[in-house]
Amino acid sequence: MAEILQSDAEPIGRVDIDPVTLDIIENALRNARHEMDEVLFRTALSPGIREQHDEFPLIADPSGKMVVGQFGLSVPDFLENFDGTIGEGDILMTSDPYACGAAISHANDWLLVVPIYHEGRLVGWSSMFGHMSDVGGKTPCSMPADARTIYEEGVVVPPFKLYEGGELNEDALRIILNQVRMPDWNRADLNGLVAACTTAARRVRELCDRFGVETYLSALDALLDRNYQAMKILLAALFEDGRTLEFADYICDDGCGYGPYELKISLTRHGEKIHLDFSHAAPQAVGPVNYFINENLVRMFFGIYVITVADPQILWNDGFYPLIDVTIPEDSFWKPRKPAALNARNHGIGRVFDLFGGLLGQTNPDILNAAGFSSSPHFMYSGHYTSGERAGEWFQLYSIGFGGVPGRPVGDGPDGHSLWPSFVNIPCEYLESYYPLRVERWETIADSGGAGLHRGGNGVDVAYHFEEPGTIAIHDDRWLTYPWGVNGGRPGERGRKWIDRADGTREVLPSKIHDVAVAPGDVLHFVTWGGGGWGDPLARPADLVAVEVLRGLVTPDGARDGYGVVCSEGGVLDVAATEALRAQRAAERTEIPVFDMGPPLPEILANCEAETGLPAPRPPVDVRSAEALRR
Repeated sequence: MAEILQSDAEPIGRVDIDPVTLDIIENALRNARHEMDEVLFRTALSPGIREQHDEFPLIADPSGKMVVGQFGLSVPDFLENFDGTIGEGDILMTSDPYACGAAISHANDWLLVVPIYHEGRLVGWSSMFGHMSDVGGKTPCSMPADARTIYEEGVVVPPFKLYEGGELNEDALRIILNQVRMPDWNRADLNGLVAACTTAARRVRELCDRFGVETYLSALDALLDRNYQAMKILLAALFEDGRTLEFADYICDDGCGYGPYELKISLTRHGEKIHLDFSHAAPQAVGPVNYFINENLVRMFFGIYVITVADPQILWNDGFYPLIDVTIPEDSFWKPRKPAALNARNHGIGRVFDLFGGLLGQTNPDILNAAGFSSSPHFMYSGHYTSGERAGEWFQLYSIGFGGVPGRPVGDGPDGHSLWPSFVNIPCEYLESYYPLRVERWETIADSGGAGLHRGGNGVDVAYHFEEPGTIAIHDDRWLTYPWGVNGGRPGERGRKWIDRADGTREVLPSKIHDVAVAPGDVLHFVTWGGGGWGDPLARPADLVAVEVLRGLVTPDGARDGYGVVCSEGGVLDVAATEALRAQRAAERTEIPVFDMGPPLPEILANCEAETGLPAPRPPVDVRSAEALRR
């Protein structure tokens, strides 16, 4: 447990906060949180952070509770696992999920935690982590698809003081950067994280100077309590006391040939509290898809989902945590035993939101979202230039793919978008300027979004034409199971990957693979999955479907099969034929299901190779079994 050093440790009293002062402090903190982002984006070098914004900030109160941020980074868990003193001018760093209570979830994430002092007194914390494009290990970008231990994934930095009393630990940083392939990138990204956190600390001190420490800390308490009170009302309105709800979804495979991994969560309300139970989830995965999550992050993710769909005006913070009890068993997909591999945990992060959506929507269909692009798939390309001025120079690309956002009660899911609202796409011009590749195609895939009153967003087909020899790696999911539809909406289409070789042959790739050799003229098709549809497709306005046919978002066959709409390729609607077909479809069906998961899992597995070109995964096993150890 960390020992906090303060030259002034006298307790601070609390005062009443008027609404105007509270509003000023709240918005000042919001601005400081966004300023953290901008400082980092302007100083980072890696495209993953600089262009795509793969980073997450927060500002917390003295106990470590997040008051503003993108989502909680669990400062209390970090502090509980840090053995040492923390004083003014210190900046702490780690990339070891097992040494910080899963405040981060894989070794690519470098986490900084900064105590904020005002006149010798701790008044809060700023914290931020960013995904480093490379941290060493056996593959470029440090995400080996077949890793079985974290030691294969690169340098794992234990919690330590990167700065002590304002002085940089140069020797430690030199050792860390000696393990990575792009040390200039890592140094710049790390310096950006430091600058972002110290900027937030400066803004907090300015608020303490302006309003006084008593007023500032009282305002934090008020913001946390406001969140607590609002969430208490929401939970009582959304969930019946004493009733247990269950929902399950899947991670398709683990990169080592095992899967699918069933992820089941149950929810029970007991009075004011909600209990989230992960006890029936899949066992620890053999491969690197394990998502090591702590209880506080479960609380935060659940709160984000509830607030977003039920009352998005509420400020996200940690105030509601006492209302959520969480049970996560050891040796499970959600809490693997060290040294389990973790690099591909991005699929589990996204699937958490699908699971919460399935739980929430069972009793509240009007606020139920379908399953969507619940991941952040990765594409990586690296090698050496073989000619020109840059001959012999190393290049390395790490990028995040986009897909179909689910259909929602308020409308269609966006096409080719990200799960995370702050993520943005790397511009094609940037890729083509800085890497030896051309983007031949970046387009949505017609009919890949599930049909519904509100259509699921379409996935995208990105075609990368390689101009230099090198290797590529892919991390994706939903190639086996389907993004489900809700309230009568249909599932979205699955993702797929293949290379059209320069010699005219085609090679189908699994969703998780690394060290695939590519040559000049080879073209990778990185096809992502669509979102599930929401609501009865027969209720979608026929003229809207016809417009989408004209725009290439839906095909004529998709319009007929999915929506009962008859139109030409030019989007000319046949009104009489449409009305007749829709009447026939409505008469033939028996009921509108709340969830449409697609074909049953045994059928999916039986048809796997014929439909995908890939063998079906083997059932998950105990990671310490003889079978797992042999492979």
